[in-house]
Order: sequence, then structure tokens, then C-alpha cells
Amino acid sequence: MKFLKEVKEETSNRNKLKHLLVLLMRILSIAALVFAFAQPFIPQGNEVKKGEKAISLFIDNSYSMSSLSADVPLLEKAKQRAKEIVNAYGIEDRFQILTHDFEGRHQRLVSQEDALSLIDEIEITPSVRELSKVVNRVQQALSSATIENKTSYLISDFQKNITDISVEQDTSIEYNLVPLQSVRKRNISLDSAWFQAPVQMLNQNNPLVVKVRNLSDEKAENVRLTLTHGGQTKPLGTLTIPPQSESIDTVNMTVLKEGWHEAELSITDYPVQFDDKLYFTFNVPKEINILVINDGQKNNYLDAAFQGIQVFKIDNQASNNLDYSKLPLYNLIVINELNAVSSGLAFELKNYVNNGGNVLVFPAPRSDINSYKSFLGGFPANELIAFEEKERTVGKINTEEFIFKDVYENTRSNLRLPITKGNFQLTNFGSRGEEQLLTYRDGTTFLGKYKNGQGHLYLCSAPLDNQWNDLVKNAEVFIPMVYKIAVSSGTSKKIMQYIGKDEVLEAANSLTGAETVYKIKGKKEEFIPEQKKIGSRVIIGINNQIKEAGFYDLFYNEDEINEKYAFNFNRKESELDYYTEDELQSKVGGNIKVLAANAQTNFTQFIGERSRGIVLWKWCLIAALIFLFIEILLLRFWKT
Repeated sequence: MKFLKEVKEETSNRNKLKHLLVLLMRILSIAALVFAFAQPFIPQGNEVKKGEKAISLFIDNSYSMSSLSADVPLLEKAKQRAKEIVNAYGIEDRFQILTHDFEGRHQRLVSQEDALSLIDEIEITPSVRELSKVVNRVQQALSSATIENKTSYLISDFQKNITDISVEQDTSIEYNLVPLQSVRKRNISLDSAWFQAPVQMLNQNNPLVVKVRNLSDEKAENVRLTLTHGGQTKPLGTLTIPPQSESIDTVNMTVLKEGWHEAELSITDYPVQFDDKLYFTFNVPKEINILVINDGQKNNYLDAAFQGIQVFKIDNQASNNLDYSKLPLYNLIVINELNAVSSGLAFELKNYVNNGGNVLVFPAPRSDINSYKSFLGGFPANELIAFEEKERTVGKINTEEFIFKDVYENTRSNLRLPITKGNFQLTNFGSRGEEQLLTYRDGTTFLGKYKNGQGHLYLCSAPLDNQWNDLVKNAEVFIPMVYKIAVSSGTSKKIMQYIGKDEVLEAANSLTGAETVYKIKGKKEEFIPEQKKIGSRVIIGINNQIKEAGFYDLFYNEDEINEKYAFNFNRKESELDYYTEDELQSKVGGNIKVLAANAQTNFTQFIGERSRGIVLWKWCLIAALIFLFIEILLLRFWKT
């Protein structure tokens, strides 16, 4: 009995211990579940914000984001980061998804599910905006929300040329910058191109200047440059460009037909390719119209100079029989020895020059000084003082200016300059902005140039009549002078535009009536632009309606094209120069946080810990499961 009593007491103690351990496991598991539902956390230095939140995410989708990160393009990495940030918040929170496109649907707050869908739809865009404008857009969206907790994330490569965020921001919004950078900063950009002459001529070489930039720290070798024009692709050779430098080359384009032309320059570069093509258009006129205004007989030498070239069409008219409304139809107007310039003609000529025309003036030996003073002073230009019958020789020619540039291989080799037997003395006001083209040996002006508005006035101090001036007999000076003044007449039109940069265009308006509407048509789209008719011109507003680089036609009737435009992607994104994390933090100050994280960081966890601290409910749930598992083990394997 004593033995059995001891065994019974020992078994009772073991059962009691087992029951106590099971009870403890159940108590601990219940406690862990209670803590899990209480959602405890450990703060991480940031103030934890409770309640519903409004979160704005800007995803940089400009062309620089097509550069490669470690494994994918930066845009894909930015979209991944944005999704991780959205998933770090709750389903009750509201989100704004913003890109460089500034679409209307991106200006409202949406649910978590809709935010993830909007992120998936983001693609590369030619639009690019300074980050200060992005911040203003964020403030507009979040300020309209009634939610108190407002946070903004800007995910970008933070190029220096668009990162202009100031330190002073809306303190009611928490700003966070998420920098991404490519693994290789290499890019060759076909920057720009322009013709040396304002007017392109038929059946002649038209020099085209091309600028290519190397925006990397490595030497670029064997950069192939090609030109596509008239359905033919022509290789222009290869370029070698030092690091962080540019190469400027000149190629000759021979134009075989009149009218509008489309052309394309291209290079081969990787991985940033949006700036490897450059589209441009130009118009070769059928005729260059010259108007010569005479008081008496026309000048036969002047007629012969222009009639010697087929493209020029000269029209001689008397000063008392002018139709002022037709002056804009001429490329150049020559004032040939008028004794006086009427106030009406002076007014019309000033408007003509201001709108892009060129006027060449040869005064008469017995000119009315006062009428010329009023005429020339309106530009303003230096004025006539008195006519002197004195022989003088031109001693210098300005070969740096367009009119005589590239005309002579050597100006010292037997170049005969004009001699005059009479000329006007001119005032010498520095404020008139005179550019001397031909000067006498004493430094006074024989032929001067004055800019006014978009055009120029050319003033000769001597009459054109060979009784006073042998300029017309000096073909090596006279012919290139009048020829290049004529081809430089009018506004030098831009041969290319840039998407997002050139929002206003100007074209000739040949239509009357308020209901006439111009349209713009590209390869994939057609739209009616904003337009405003002002006399003989029409102002066209693009307003971000063009998204693709290429050629676009302006027309009223599809059978007749008014203007051709070439739009290229903005080269602002070509410069792959970024702020580092330290530079970025120093620039924006302490009010804005730069979230420094490596490529492998899980932003869902990273942002969750920043916004809510280290969340412990998962660990509490795991602990509850562990306690229940221990209880099962005790009940199963602890034999009584």
C-alpha cells in the first residue's frame, strides 16, 4: 500500500505539472492573439500617423528613365518602387499617381487597386517638367483632400537640369524623394542642325551645320552620321567626339526641286535612343521677288544683276504708283534714288522690315534731307547729313558678316573695291546699332546694316548711279552683295521644333473669314490647333497636343499644304547628369527626406516601418501558433 501510495502521488504531481504547462501555453497563445489584434509596433524615430492617409506618388517617365539600372530600365524600377509604396499602406488610404504628362485623371485621389492599375499604364513620354511644377501639382491635389495625413513620394533619377525643388515647401505635406540612377551614364545626342543661309536655293549647295554632343565621360569613336532626304539615305561619315564635348560639322545639301522638303539626320547610340534622330523641314521658293522703287528711270545694272539668276524676279515700280498692300509679297525692296520718302511709304517700309522684310536704300544725290531723316530715324538708323562731291575709295570689306562671308577665298588678292565721286556724310550715333559692311579708308560708312524687328535695313551713303558710284561695275562686290541681301530677306524660319518647348508657331495666312479653320496632320494623328489670325499671319498654339517626333502638315485643304513642321523630342533629357543622394539631401534641406535604399530593398517593408514603425502583430500571431503547437505536443507526447 505504501508503494502504491507513492506511485499515485508521483503520477498526480506529473499530471498537475502537465496541466499547468498546457494552461500556460493556452494563456500565452490567447495573450499573443490579443496583442496581435491590438497591432503593437516599435517607433523608428518618425512620428507615427494614425488614421486615413492621402499619398501622392510622382513617377518620372521622361526619356532619361529609359537608361538601364542593374537589370531593367529605370522606368520599370520606378514603377516597381511605386507599387511597393502603395502596398505599404492600407486599403482605406487614398492615392494620387502623377507623371510628366500631367493628365487630368492623375489629378484626383483613387483607391489602392486603381492606383496599382494606373502605375501599370505608365509609359515613356516626351514631356518633361521641372520638379517645382510637379510639387505644385501635388499640392493642388492633396490640398483638396479632407484627409489630414498627407505624404508625397517623388521617384526620379533627379537630373540636375530639372531638379529645382526649393527648401521651403508646404509643411502640411511630408515630402520624400526616392532617387534611382542608371549603372552607366553614356549618351550621344544629335543636338541640333541649321542652314547657314536663311533661304535654300535650287540646284545649289546649301551648307547644313550639324551639332552632335558626347554627354558621357568616355571618348565616342566611329559615331556614324547619316542623312535621309528625298527618299535616299546618304552616309555622311563618322565622328570622333572627346568626353563631355561636342562636334560641329558642315554638310552640303543639293536641292533638285522646289517646294517643301522633309529630311532626317540620324546616329546610332545605345541605350538612350530618343535623341538619335533629328527631323527638319525647309521650303525652296520657286521665285525670290524683288521690288525696286524708282523716281525716274530704272537702273539697268541692277536689273541685269537680278535677271542673271533665274530664281530672281524683279519688279520696277514708280514711287507714286505703289500698292502698299502688296509689299509683304516681296522678299526685298530696293529704294533706288528717291528724292524724298513720303511719310506713308516710310510707315509701310518700317512695318515691312519689322515683320521680317529687308530694305536696301540708295539715296538720290539731291535728296530731301528732312524726309530721309524722318524715314531713317524711325528704324532707327544713322541719318543723312550733307552730300559731298568728293572722290573717295572704299578701303575695307566686312567678311565676317553674312553678306560677304564665304564669298572670297582671299580678300587681298587683287580685289577691286568701289570708288565714289560723291556721297552723303552720315551721323554716327552708337545707339543706332549700325553694322558696317563696307567702309571708306577713313573708317566712315559706305554700306551699313541695321536690325529692326525681324528684318534689316541696308543703307548706302552714295547713290547707285554710276555717275557717282562705280559699285555697279565692280561685279565681284556688287553681284554677291545684292544676291545675298536678297536671299537673306525675310525671317530665317526654324527648320525644326521641339516637343513641349515650342508651343507657338507662326504661318502665313492666305484665307479670309472667321470660320476658316487650319488643321495639323501627322503620321498617326490629326487635330485642330488653337489659332489666331492677325492680318497676313496666323498664330498656331500646340498646347502639348503633339506627342510623337516626326513631320506635321498645316493645311486648310488637304490638297494644299500651307506649312510643314518637324517636331523632335526635347533634348533637355539628353544630359545624364544626376544628383547623388548626399547632394540631393544637401540641396533640399532637412524638411524633405531622401529615402536612401539599395536596389534590393523591399519598399513595402521599408515604407511600412517608416510610416507605422516596426509592426509586431505578425510576430504575435506567430507566437500564438507556437504556443498552440507546444500545447499539442504536451497533450500528445506527455504520457500520464
